[in-house]
Amino acid sequence: MRFPELEPQNLAKHCNEALILAILAGGRKHGYQLALEIEERSEGFFRFNHGTLYPILHKLEKEGMIRGSWKGDGRKRKRKLYSLTDKGRRYATWQAASWRGFFDHFFGIVGEIER
Repeated sequence: MRFPELEPQNLAKHCNEALILAILAGGRKHGYQLALEIEERSEGFFRFNHGTLYPILHKLEKEGMIRGSWKGDGRKRKRKLYSLTDKGRRYATWQAASWRGFFDHFFGIVGEIER
């Protein structure tokens, strides 16, 4: 499977997907847990609101990168838990490598300022 290139004009989209997939690589989470963990692990640098997070989750689910399943019964509110699919794990690995390559090139230029 070939994934789309990490293009500078789509960095925000790819960044958000990479963050979500990286957290899901650690296990199943519902949307609120994802948002909290991303915020905590980034020390507040990255934040998701519902209007941003859930459309991304729905897109990733539609593309087969993640799988959602409803949990909760009785008096507990139902929550949709998301987990990576095999395709999603490959995509997450591709994302990580693409971001490393992007920053190698980026700091190859910007890093010259520090010299």
